[in-house]
Amino acid sequence: MSIRGTASRQFHSMPISISSRAPPMASTADPSPLETLRRQTTRIEELLDSVSGPVKPYVPAIGRFLIVATFIEDAFRIMSQWSDQVFYLYSYRHIPRFIVIIFLFCNIVAMLAGSFCVITRKYTIYAVGALVGVVVSQAVGYGLIFELKFFLRNLSVIGGLLLVLSDTFSQRRMTFAGLPNMDQKDKQMYFLLAGRVLLIFLFLGFVVSGGWTLGRLFISAVGLVACVMVVVGFKTKLSAMFLVLLLSIFNICINHYWTYSSSHPNRDFLKYEYFQTLSIVGGLLLVVNAGAGKLSIDEKKKIY
Repeated sequence: MSIRGTASRQFHSMPISISSRAPPMASTADPSPLETLRRQTTRIEELLDSVSGPVKPYVPAIGRFLIVATFIEDAFRIMSQWSDQVFYLYSYRHIPRFIVIIFLFCNIVAMLAGSFCVITRKYTIYAVGALVGVVVSQAVGYGLIFELKFFLRNLSVIGGLLLVLSDTFSQRRMTFAGLPNMDQKDKQMYFLLAGRVLLIFLFLGFVVSGGWTLGRLFISAVGLVACVMVVVGFKTKLSAMFLVLLLSIFNICINHYWTYSSSHPNRDFLKYEYFQTLSIVGGLLLVVNAGAGKLSIDEKKKIY
């Protein structure tokens, strides 16, 4: 009976301290708006992971194909418009005819061979170098290097190619004895960051292109916020997926080149814009697949 009395006294003495701590616990139970937003975005990310499960193994391949889509289209366009291309570079750019022919031929070979290697993951480093060389040489050859919109959009395409390199380094495991090599994870980390930063220039080009409407203003504002989130690596996969959806809808609604006849002057321009946007969508798909890497807010949150 004394044991029961002692236990009873101990039991009745404990709720005093517990009850005195109850109000602070109740006050901290109510999450802040930022915490609520974080929980909701986490739930959305988990939902996207569960829904995209069957497709996820194919996302890198789809991303790589979309990144080089603009180069494949450009190669076939040069071949189908060969005489027009030669005439323009010779007559308006005042480049000697034999140099024009060599220039166009090398561009076609580099774009088709480089695109094939990127898709099949063969000699990817050399393929990416060749495709970047095509972007630079065409900017100089066609006199577009100082055209701001063209320059910004091509920076985004180069960003997608850098993401291809980051994906390649994540797959490689070989090192060469006797040679100083940067760790493959470090290479992936830096190329991921560079690719993420360059992708934002698409929306900068969209902003400076003018022609403001309410829809353009909304897309620019929302897109820039999502781009900044991708660059700093905050909720990276969710932000990149949002940009994939936004750009895909925008591309179909605005750059619908297939609705114009082949002789219409806007068809080639819209077709070029359409495939360039596809390339940037491909780069964002690689971000969705790989995440932001170590140089990101998402990664720092895991550590701290």
